[in-house]
Amino acid sequence: MPIRSALLDFCIINRYIQPVPNQKEMPMTTFDTLIKNGQVFDGTGAEPQFADIGIKDGLIAAVGTLTDATATEVVDANGKIVTPGFIDVHTHYDGQATWDQHMAPSANLGTTTVVMGNCGVGFAPCKKADHEVLIHLMEGVEEIPETAMNEGLPWDWESFPEYLDSLDKRPRDIDIAALYPHGPLRVFVMGERAVNREPATDADIQAMQALLSEGMKAGAVGFSTSRTLVHRSSDGSLIPTFKAATRELKALGQMLEGDAGHVFQLISDWDDPQDEFSILEDTCKATGAKGTFTLLQLDNQPELWREQLAMVEAAQTRGLDIRGQVLSRPVGMMMGMPSSMNPFYRRPSYAALDHLPVEEKIARLQDPVTKARILEEDNENPHIFVKIFNTKYDKMYPMVDPIEYLPQPSDSVQAQADAAGEDPQSWLYDYLLGNVGTNLIYIPAANYAGGIPELLKHPHTVAALGDGGAHVGSICDASANLYLITKWVKQQAQIELSQGIRMLTEQPAELYSLTDRGRIEVGMKADINVIDLDQLKLLTPHIVHDLPAGGKRFLQKAEGLELTMVAGAVTYRLGKATGALPGKLIRGKSAAA
Repeated sequence: MPIRSALLDFCIINRYIQPVPNQKEMPMTTFDTLIKNGQVFDGTGAEPQFADIGIKDGLIAAVGTLTDATATEVVDANGKIVTPGFIDVHTHYDGQATWDQHMAPSANLGTTTVVMGNCGVGFAPCKKADHEVLIHLMEGVEEIPETAMNEGLPWDWESFPEYLDSLDKRPRDIDIAALYPHGPLRVFVMGERAVNREPATDADIQAMQALLSEGMKAGAVGFSTSRTLVHRSSDGSLIPTFKAATRELKALGQMLEGDAGHVFQLISDWDDPQDEFSILEDTCKATGAKGTFTLLQLDNQPELWREQLAMVEAAQTRGLDIRGQVLSRPVGMMMGMPSSMNPFYRRPSYAALDHLPVEEKIARLQDPVTKARILEEDNENPHIFVKIFNTKYDKMYPMVDPIEYLPQPSDSVQAQADAAGEDPQSWLYDYLLGNVGTNLIYIPAANYAGGIPELLKHPHTVAALGDGGAHVGSICDASANLYLITKWVKQQAQIELSQGIRMLTEQPAELYSLTDRGRIEVGMKADINVIDLDQLKLLTPHIVHDLPAGGKRFLQKAEGLELTMVAGAVTYRLGKATGALPGKLIRGKSAAA
């Protein structure tokens, strides 16, 4: 029997399960699909209603009591909740969308629309001579294997409009929209000077403005940039956009148009919060566009998130639509032998064994002499994640099944090593070799604090930052949408279900002016989830080798997600793809429903 809190049971029985007031029966109609007997959460945050949904030509044609209606396919949603499809505005499927028809691990977890091209990285515009520059940039910043990109990217574009055309002709299971990324734009105009992070001249800025304007007219939904030390190329060098002059960014922001629904997306270290925020403020004030940025609780800046929220609130009172993007759980990295990195992976004596079969490699690593030698060495040019957390054993947690995203400090590697009377580095080394080298550690790198519900419920934030398509060998946070429901609605009862659904549907749709989706309403796009709330739970991420050139990545599944529809076509049943590929490229602001 499912375990549920008495409080949640009370809420569901006494608040959510209500008859539809004054509901009229609809005349007999024939639909393509009819969803019957479900408890419908329309995405607006309103109380749910028991209703049927009639779908015709990819749109919601009727919502109500459809007693006499007929349909080619009837879905019985009795005992289930029915929601709009989830919208994820912070992903990095820029490469995967060119070679894969299935946008996992988002599409199989209820997401029906994604926005990619975040954080200033992508693959267009790009001259042929700069292919490797952008591949190494994406490999370093978003941790996508170089071999996968080299084999998978078709490179049948140079300009950004040509890239959109390439995306437009490829079928896939969900809808995608693309931001115009700053990094490729800067490299395209400035070449080696961009890679060396030289200041842009007036001529450089004018050339970037012209290309950006061209891309916005072709269908980009906004512009993105990164100004953080955490983002680096694969060789460890800083990215071309790091510390790009505020003047340059404000000039590029002038190419956005509020009437077109454009959004300026930013990630930064916030060394000078007022200066960073002024980039978004000035853009929004001059153009009417919206602004959005990564907003996390950070150990080294514990009060920054409150300062950022105060700036957002002040901007909103002045009519500037700027919103923070927040995550429903910690930004969590998984490290071990199966993943792309671990605290020992770039130590010379460890790396020297990488070519061996797993069993032989483990046997060699278990040798006391080899172990002692590795523990004395340092990693050579490791990923920034390893640089930061290499010896923070109190921040590392042995990963359990099912995964615990908010582990207790008493379960850390440091705590367990102390209890065993061992050196934490030695304890961790032995742990990672356990279970034939499959053991993993989980590192809640940011947002590991108590303010997550407060961030989610703030009126000017948007649930996002799942990074689907990125960090494929160490992070699998695209499931953060379902975690919002399983953790903060079902387990903790800190967010009402209707509000939680709105956070995943109408709110992100509003940010990007996607006016044809995000709600269950007549005339809206039939992007729909049917969910067994009692059975809904996330399973532990697992490694697969299905990227081009056999590259590996983490994927994740969920139980309780009965089916997902995109434009009225069932794309997933019980987490398995049906083969339907109704997904489209969104070019700019959606037409009003």
